[in-house]
Amino acid sequence: MKRKAKKLGFALGAGGSRGVAHIGFLQAMGENGIKPDYISGCSMGSVVGAAYAAGLAPKEIMAAIKKLRLLDLMHLSRRAGGLFDTQKIRDLLVRYLGDISFEELKIPFSCVAVDLYTQEIVEFKTGSVVDAVVASSAIPAVFKPTEKEGMRLVDGGVLERVPARFVKDMGADKVVAVDVLGYRECTKKCPRMLGMLLQVIDVMDNYRTMRRREESGKDIDLWIEPELKDMNPYSLKQIGFAYGKGYQSGEKYAKEIKALI
Repeated sequence: MKRKAKKLGFALGAGGSRGVAHIGFLQAMGENGIKPDYISGCSMGSVVGAAYAAGLAPKEIMAAIKKLRLLDLMHLSRRAGGLFDTQKIRDLLVRYLGDISFEELKIPFSCVAVDLYTQEIVEFKTGSVVDAVVASSAIPAVFKPTEKEGMRLVDGGVLERVPARFVKDMGADKVVAVDVLGYRECTKKCPRMLGMLLQVIDVMDNYRTMRRREESGKDIDLWIEPELKDMNPYSLKQIGFAYGKGYQSGEKYAKEIKALI
């Protein structure tokens, strides 16, 4: 008798423009005949995951990203909570996805944000996809938080950079986690004040992600880190590089992923 295929889940992690690697990874998966049954995403991983789950091909997602300028995402906020309002991000998502609900997606999808009041991770898998992705992508202090149902929501990467355990809970038998940030090293040259603050945040994030990976070890069958070196996650100048490295990772692990399912 033919062995029943295992359900495959992809967990796509946070990482700003480094998250374009997710698009290349998904392109390689498609070319190798691999399609996930479930997707979870965080921050940029939620943007790519939602677009893919809505039915956009990786090349279509990449074409949309190539048209972006940072100014297309930034609108100075007049309210407390962040330098920029999230309205432009929401408008862009609606343009490409429509005001779609989770129930209308072609692939089951969820994404995560963090509620500052409860200091807990919040998973979204019902209701408005765009609203959920905006909340999942709201980098603290940079973008204004999403106020929703008594919650103050910011970027899920604050607590859960790669939401592997959530895609497992969705029903995936096998989980592939894609971490586009990887282990962030400190520069040898001592940076100025802002750079020092960012390096301290990187150290905290390294430690927290390592702990999460250990805690979720039984739920993760394959952990992939595209080789993005020191690519700046806040710049759009190297998105072609990120796409290529994500594609290479997909090609490298395609046979191993097929073997899982």
